[in-house]
Amino acid sequence: MIERDDMTFPFEEYQRRLSELRLRIADRRLDAVVISDPENIMYLTDYQTTGYSFFQALVVPVDDEPFMITRALEESNIIARTWVERTRPYPDTGDAIQMLVDALREFGLANKRIGYERNSYFFPAYQQDRIHTTLTDAKLLDCFGIVEQGRICKSPAEIQLMRKAALATEAGMQAGIDACKAGVTENEIGAAISAAMFRAGGEPPAVMPYVTSGPRTMIGHATWEGRSVLPGEHVFLEVGGCFRRYHTAMMRTVVLGKLSDSMYHAQERMKHALHAVHEKVQPGMTVSDADNLVRNIISENDVGARLITRSGYSIGIAFPPSWDEGYIVSLKQGESTVLQPGMTFHIIPWMWGVDGDKTCGISDTIYITDTGCESFFSMNRDFTVKPEQAEPALLEFDEARKNKREKAEANTNDEKAKAKSSE
Repeated sequence: MIERDDMTFPFEEYQRRLSELRLRIADRRLDAVVISDPENIMYLTDYQTTGYSFFQALVVPVDDEPFMITRALEESNIIARTWVERTRPYPDTGDAIQMLVDALREFGLANKRIGYERNSYFFPAYQQDRIHTTLTDAKLLDCFGIVEQGRICKSPAEIQLMRKAALATEAGMQAGIDACKAGVTENEIGAAISAAMFRAGGEPPAVMPYVTSGPRTMIGHATWEGRSVLPGEHVFLEVGGCFRRYHTAMMRTVVLGKLSDSMYHAQERMKHALHAVHEKVQPGMTVSDADNLVRNIISENDVGARLITRSGYSIGIAFPPSWDEGYIVSLKQGESTVLQPGMTFHIIPWMWGVDGDKTCGISDTIYITDTGCESFFSMNRDFTVKPEQAEPALLEFDEARKNKREKAEANTNDEKAKAKSSE
């Protein structure tokens, strides 16, 4: 290992991560692991590139120096960013898998027990088949999760770095809220979010912000497509800020017009769920317990909404196509994973289908502490309401409804008073 002081974390952090990985390698009776998931490679070495669609791998022997296989162009990222000394690059005209096999033979691993990430997005089946048919003297075993076991609980240094991602998240969200008004396009809102995130020190996120308005909020994972926001509509925003590939994420809702009874109820349900998370979530709970806590609160509504997804997921290091670590652990029913200090989650008690045609959200990114949990954010959770953006007809409708409700309340009070006087 090359000891250097210009990486994302102190050199000792990478030494610890590697040492702990080697203990897990030994526990599984393996001689080495081939790591191809880009998040896992970064976690162990600080290596990153947008060129991860080309095969790349970090090979970690249990008792020898690690080495990396990359496209020749990407070797510069090893040299510029990481502690890795041994590299075996392949040219664009070369054979990546043959280079891996040759390197395993070179370093005495051709007849050993070798783990590999069978579910990696970037180690497809046809390449895995090549390993099995070429490295015939080795015993190849799936080692999925062997690195993720270290990633799931963030160190204090990682928590501090995620705070920087949170600054970018909040800056982007505030800019998006400010940009929401009748007549602007969803694209303009997305542009405002992105510019503010990057000005705040954020880096390109694994997913660009989600911006939808009016009826388009009912489309899952949709984002801006040029639609102009109309008076009286609401805008759903979800922003994931990034710093050194670590992410935090947040949902918020903007209402252009009066806040309807249904939307107010939705707001209060989601705030109640997040308050309950901060009151009750702590080490020792299972993720299923945490999911039920959120799900039961959101499900208790009379506006037709439901929590259509899991109620949260682990979040941290991410490359496109997703900013979440939900494949490691998610808050969903039936999961028995126990919460531990250092775990980080995006909690999403969002409400899909308010009044049948509106989706809104308020979310939080938290980390589990020794005694409970804390948020990375300080932003207000209420919907941002901009009454001046309502159409006159909508304002008149809301005023009439308000008068009707006040009249009904007055009649009820009169009836109560008459009943009391007759007793």
